[in-house]
Amino acid sequence: MKTEVSTVTTKGQLVIPSKLRRKYSIREGTQVAFLEEENRIILQPLTPEFVSSLRGCLGKESGALDILLEERRRERKL
Repeated sequence: MKTEVSTVTTKGQLVIPSKLRRKYSIREGTQVAFLEEENRIILQPLTPEFVSSLRGCLGKESGALDILLEERRRERKL
């Protein structure tokens, strides 16, 4: 694993090195998720490729659609 270093600004901003931006298709407007794991922070780009890779990971019996529809019904009642 190669290490890339960047410095956080006074506003809490961080520049992702260009080599990593190209490798992971991070462009202007790309959302990223920050995940905490033990004593680490993991930055996960939420690119269309990443989202596509998640399809089917819950299996057919997950009930995710039912949960989503129920949540939307509750929101409409409010």
